[in-house]
Amino acid sequence: MSQVPIDSSARADEVEEGKTRVLLSDLAYQRLAIVNVAFYGNPERDSAWVLIDAGVMGTAGQILEGVEERFGANARPAAIVLTHGHFDHIGALPELAERWEVPIYAHQLELPYLDGRASYPEPDPTVGGGMMSLLSPLYPRGPINVSRWLKPLPPTREVPHMPGWRWIHAPGHTPGQVALWREPDRTMIAADAFITTKQESAYAVATQRPELHGPPMYYTQDWDAARESVRRLAALEPELAVTGHGRAMKGEALRTALHKLARDFDEVAVPEHGRYVEHPARAGTESAYPPPKK
Repeated sequence: MSQVPIDSSARADEVEEGKTRVLLSDLAYQRLAIVNVAFYGNPERDSAWVLIDAGVMGTAGQILEGVEERFGANARPAAIVLTHGHFDHIGALPELAERWEVPIYAHQLELPYLDGRASYPEPDPTVGGGMMSLLSPLYPRGPINVSRWLKPLPPTREVPHMPGWRWIHAPGHTPGQVALWREPDRTMIAADAFITTKQESAYAVATQRPELHGPPMYYTQDWDAARESVRRLAALEPELAVTGHGRAMKGEALRTALHKLARDFDEVAVPEHGRYVEHPARAGTESAYPPPKK
């Protein structure tokens, strides 16, 4: 078994507005082929809004269409926040950064992949099965260089320009992956720490049947860290989760599935064999931040 089934009742309540899917008055997301981007900000109330992640290469035009529908013509965000720097989350980033000239925030441990210093480890096409895994050696590993706009997320765990949100270090898929969390309504932007589609399969990506998975296998470099990240996020008991891949999910059915994924992570999410199963890629993953004060 490589997934946890979710009852269809777990699908989040969405209102389609053109390119975007509105979940809350201040939160929407946009599906871009194999990945999602999110928009924080209430267009009726907030003068500042934030783009979370930046899709695959060639999707800048689609993102701009979504922005115009939600925030108006020539709208410009206060910032771009990255959950991590894999190719499918930063593909349109250079173009959007040049256009908007706004700060880009990422975890300290992701900065080398975003400022030209380092490429990610090679993917593992032998895990997970499916066309997406087989094609993974062809995916860009970076680095890109957006250092002109790049800033580390603050050590206070606050998310710039997103009042009430904090970031949670959720490594494993990458060293500096973060999830975003708003405690009062238990809303989570989970990045790829867990996802709601079988990302290794092109068919599953296309059909988007609701099911819960660990992070995409072919690009996950530390399974021990990935397990702990899922357990940490499950313990927060999210009411609504927007993931990097797949549809947004909500409610008790989401929490039940997420706890099962956390409990059975080794059986459900971790491949039996693979490049990073026995030998995780952990170089440089020591935390750049002290633990939060209790």
